[in-house]
Amino acid sequence: MATKKELDTKRELARMYYMQGETQKSVAEKTGMSEQTVSRWADREEWAQKRAGMNITRPELVNKSLMALNRILDQVQASDDLELVASLPDKLSKFAAAIEKLDRKGNIVHVIESFLSFSKWLEERKTFDRELKPEIILAVSKYQDLYINEHIKL
Repeated sequence: MATKKELDTKRELARMYYMQGETQKSVAEKTGMSEQTVSRWADREEWAQKRAGMNITRPELVNKSLMALNRILDQVQASDDLELVASLPDKLSKFAAAIEKLDRKGNIVHVIESFLSFSKWLEERKTFDRELKPEIILAVSKYQDLYINEHIKL
């Protein structure tokens, strides 16, 4: 039976594989854990939501915001509703604030993308580089996560 430290190491390695786009089945095979265990970890720690959040791009978010704003402007233009017209400045202000947040988030998204690319490179390199141990990859992943968490200011 594996120790708590060994299980924690495998769970962290599994999370890293999953965040790089691997399926739960593939993660289970690579880590030697059961698919049920990997699924339980993924559900409990919300891996799917975190991976989805890392994969949407800033331009997509900005484009969706601008399309929503366009719909509001069309509604206001087509309406004689004075309340709707009066609410327009507030809605425009909220959209501007949201787009400004996306600009700040865009910077961290670039960092995340770089970290994911680097992690994939490490995984490929470990197949032939004897000095590159799983412990090193896990340590790098840990500090990447710490960096991201300390720099997200939304």
